[in-house]
Amino acid sequence: MKTLTVEIPESVEFSEFDLKMIVAGQLYQQDKLSSGPARIGKREFIETIGKHGVSVFSESISDLCRDIEHA
Repeated sequence: MKTLTVEIPESVEFSEFDLKMIVAGQLYQQDKLSSGPARIGKREFIETIGKHGVSVFSESISDLCRDIEHA
């Protein structure tokens, strides 16, 4: 597992958890991370990344059909 250290100005109002979820959400959206390995439950992960603008729904009908087949 990789570790990343990021310095955030005090004026930025995000918790460490929020920042981790933003990064995880972007990796999930790029198919580089599944919702399974998250240290929180799958439902909470999906809800949390959704709050940060990441959709778990496919962008095309063919992607949606493929996702349903693999669910």
